Amino acid sequence: MQLSPDAIDIFLNPGDVFFGDKNVRLRTLLGSCVAITAWHPEFKLGGMCHYMLPARSRGKISKLDGRYADEAVLLLLKEAMRSQTNPYDYEVKIFGGGNMFGETRKRSLGQLNVADRNVIAGQELLQRHGFLAAAEHLGGEGHRNIIFDISTGDVWVRQDSPNRMNS
Repeated sequence: MQLSPDAIDIFLNPGDVFFGDKNVRLRTLLGSCVAITAWHPEFKLGGMCHYMLPARSRGKISKLDGRYADEAVLLLLKEAMRSQTNPYDYEVKIFGGGNMFGETRKRSLGQLNVADRNVIAGQELLQRHGFLAAAEHLGGEGHRNIIFDISTGDVWVRQDSPNRMNS
């Protein structure tokens, strides 16, 4: 893994959205959550969101909240426009939605679990906003470590199974 040595490392927690320039490297840890990265290859700008749920119950919303997929994507789009860039010029990648409890608990009474709903929401939102995901690493079991280097647009993923034994 070749990382930019002078980049500032920023760790995103669930609900965080960050947008920055080539001097930033973003990291996060995903379970059933999903992260979307957006990178502008010409201007070396980009961002990542780390959402926990597909959407919140509708009511009066005073401020966008990155914990929800639909609002996190809007926050990324808002930052792209604030940078006077066209959101459709970004290379977009989507990660996460890991089943944290093994395949036997994946479907409860035929309903989708939160990981599955997060993945579907992310894919639908990207499509709705005209993005074609350049890469995806979704589903499966266990958590993922994500590193996104904005200087290059590279994203590294390591997925660990919940059943994996440490020695």
